[in-house]
Amino acid sequence: MGRHLLWIVSLACLSLGASAAVAEVDWSKVDQAIGKKGAAQPGGVYKFGLPRSDLKVTVDGVTIKPMLALGSWVAFMPAGRETLVMGDLVLTDTEISPVMKRLIDDGMEITAIHNHLLRTSVPVFYMHVGGHGDPVKLAETLHAALTLSKTPLTQPPSAPVSPVELNTAAIEKILGFKGTNNGGVYQFSVPRSETISERGMTVPPSMGTAIALNFQPTGGGKAAITGDFVLLGSEVNPVLKTLRRQGIEVTALHSHMINDSPHLFFMHFWANDDAEKLAQGLRAALDLIRVKRGS
Repeated sequence: MGRHLLWIVSLACLSLGASAAVAEVDWSKVDQAIGKKGAAQPGGVYKFGLPRSDLKVTVDGVTIKPMLALGSWVAFMPAGRETLVMGDLVLTDTEISPVMKRLIDDGMEITAIHNHLLRTSVPVFYMHVGGHGDPVKLAETLHAALTLSKTPLTQPPSAPVSPVELNTAAIEKILGFKGTNNGGVYQFSVPRSETISERGMTVPPSMGTAIALNFQPTGGGKAAITGDFVLLGSEVNPVLKTLRRQGIEVTALHSHMINDSPHLFFMHFWANDDAEKLAQGLRAALDLIRVKRGS
């Protein structure tokens, strides 16, 4: 039985309430294999942020902070006797092939490769990956693959929190959600109201199914915004048209997963304008989507 079929069978058993206990994972060993500490997330997920702080990228004259649009990540979730991993790796055009080869040689799957932004000064792409098995071995595979890129893999020294020079309270009021300051970027994570599954297993928002709205101050109350709307097929064109009417450029439209249910489309966007005006535009798009309020 092939690895791909085994994954499907194991997930199907889990979704039917198989009696196998969820494996206890020693996350410190996974930390060691990756090369830095991860963080526990809701739903039993353990996640690593791997920002491409080595890259110097501009779009339309705006220097992109790592947490605006250069944030690689991988997330692990115990599932029965195995652990699932999903991630989004930020890579340059010359890094894609060697990283991909190492991942597929070790049995991991590639589920998408695409752009998120246009007119980047450095060619930047995003590779979505997935796999299952022993969490330490999965982490070792990811580490080995990422060493073929210039992704920083060591734990960075603690740094003071960079202020976000925006009226974040006003932006939160407009959007109807609370944000957080992450590396000088004000970020919103908005979960959809549906349960999202991949091959029959629930995929929580922290594994990449939440709408991401990011604001980076560019001076004078302006912000560069990017992120992605997570959409059903019926929502794609209404949201696209609304964003464009609001002066927000749609830069990419694609899927991140292969066997997700409902099947989702990810719409990336870009603008640099008055932050509150852009928040109004994003809110107009959010109002067309089935999202979980009160988050």
